[in-house]
Amino acid sequence: MQPISSILASSDNSYTSSSSRRPLAQSEEGLKLLRAADEEIIQQFPKMHSFAVVRQGQLLIERYYNEFNMTDLHDLRSATKSILSILFGIASYRGELPPLHEPILDTVRKYAVRNPGPLWEQLTLRHLLTMTSGFYWKTGAKMGEALIHRFHQSPSWTKYILHLPIEEHKIGTFQYCSVDSHLLSILLTEWTGLSAADYARQYLFDPLGIEESVWNASPEGHSTGHIGLHLTTRDMTKIGQLCLQGGAWEGEQILSADWLRESMAPLSAESPGYGRYGCHWWTTKTHGISYAYAHGHGGQQINVIPALDSVVIFTAASDINRWKNPRPLLEKFIIPALKNS
Repeated sequence: MQPISSILASSDNSYTSSSSRRPLAQSEEGLKLLRAADEEIIQQFPKMHSFAVVRQGQLLIERYYNEFNMTDLHDLRSATKSILSILFGIASYRGELPPLHEPILDTVRKYAVRNPGPLWEQLTLRHLLTMTSGFYWKTGAKMGEALIHRFHQSPSWTKYILHLPIEEHKIGTFQYCSVDSHLLSILLTEWTGLSAADYARQYLFDPLGIEESVWNASPEGHSTGHIGLHLTTRDMTKIGQLCLQGGAWEGEQILSADWLRESMAPLSAESPGYGRYGCHWWTTKTHGISYAYAHGHGGQQINVIPALDSVVIFTAASDINRWKNPRPLLEKFIIPALKNS
């Protein structure tokens, strides 16, 4: 079998691998379901940009819509958070992080213009990774964040976060909170000396052969931790495959399998329509198959399905208010197709 890196570097843009890369023994029913997913996207998902499935390291289907192609970068939106989690896994593997239970205030205190308050002394890296910080924040049932625009309009995002009160009764309880993620990006820079974008380029993107990416920055120059990363569909697929392979890529261990396993374990209570949260990854179950996924506004997803040795990618328009979650495609077509392989 040809390694996934060379498959994804090729220019083949068909449903399955070319004749020089014999496709997996895919059942006719499985192929029919994948084609049906493609048709459903064309008819029911007018904002979709791309759809790809890799199983056992081979590309089964790769489709682009609305004049997008394999060289286009896609705005991952909040799926950025899961890539940031991988970066923390790399930093942990490299010995660049403090223990997860240690308070983080001393690392960021220099950004504060006043004492952040006694509850900040309890805030740890684990709280931020699991979004259990207890920050005063407003999040709706569909994960919309009422304060996010005020945060983005602030001239200093770091000071905005350090001014946020922590509600004691919420510490340890999951609430989707994007400022947790941006604070993680700040901490990564403090501990490694590199922005998240530069750290990703050196320790994640270069080893995976990811040549093109964009990662936006805050007004102060920190890589945005909660949104802002742009990648191609194939490079998103490489990241999903890295996770399937336990953090190894072509013989090199990039981060530990334990970190990935723990970050993709369900920790929070169920959020209807999304599942349960781990360490910056969503987790859910369909047709008895558990999987983890990175998810961003508009329908950007990296679905990592270990039980089926598969990665499923969706990208779509992100600068919109109303959009359709691609999860029903997994439930109706893709998981059954992979189970029938």
